[in-house]
Amino acid sequence: MHHYLRTMSAAFIAAFATTAAGSSDIIGLKVTIPGLGKAGRLPDKAAFCAPSTVSGNNISPPVTWSAGPGGTRSYVLLMTDPDVPKDFSQINKSGVVIHRNDPRVSVFHWVLVDIPADLRSLAEGIESAGLVPHGKPVGETAHGRRGANVYSSFLASDAEMAGTYGGYDGPCPPVNDERPHRYVLQVFALDVPSLGLGGVFDGETVTKAMRGHILSTGIATATYSLNPSITRQQHGQ
Repeated sequence: MHHYLRTMSAAFIAAFATTAAGSSDIIGLKVTIPGLGKAGRLPDKAAFCAPSTVSGNNISPPVTWSAGPGGTRSYVLLMTDPDVPKDFSQINKSGVVIHRNDPRVSVFHWVLVDIPADLRSLAEGIESAGLVPHGKPVGETAHGRRGANVYSSFLASDAEMAGTYGGYDGPCPPVNDERPHRYVLQVFALDVPSLGLGGVFDGETVTKAMRGHILSTGIATATYSLNPSITRQQHGQ
């Protein structure tokens, strides 16, 4: 884990941070992330930077959602972390505390579009069965088309990890952050079967492409932290 934390600390400084997907005014889908712990904590196995005692990390969590309204022809799934510190130079820096109220930016951890209209769930591990150096491919799957997540830019300067990271890659919040990070998973019901996106596209591109096509949306929020004091609280210790 410490290798990845050091890598992320350096990579965050040069990373491109994008804005989160805007919420639609049409809230109607019920979105659920089964298996969350106390305070909605994601299990360690879902994290990109999980504790060293955990094996099989970076497993995509299961997700379910209710049916969209009449006219729904596809779904989009986006997961964002709106709690990334704006000052990347402080991330995982020894002797530095990132305070709860310090400025934040939002990044995308999961980008999946063109989900078939008859699908209502994604099984655990279907979008990531483990940490893949250089990333999982973007593009067509049986359950939708993967876009690139933020690790494509976060790890661009690391020769051992650089690549295009498609689909889901999980949390890696700073160990020195006082704020538990939220992972906002939003599902959108659209009136088109496909957004027509090809090649490498990111969450910001998806957000723009969806405009004028959203019939309904729903949100589920999980949390995660690597700060030992927060972790103890979330585990009830």
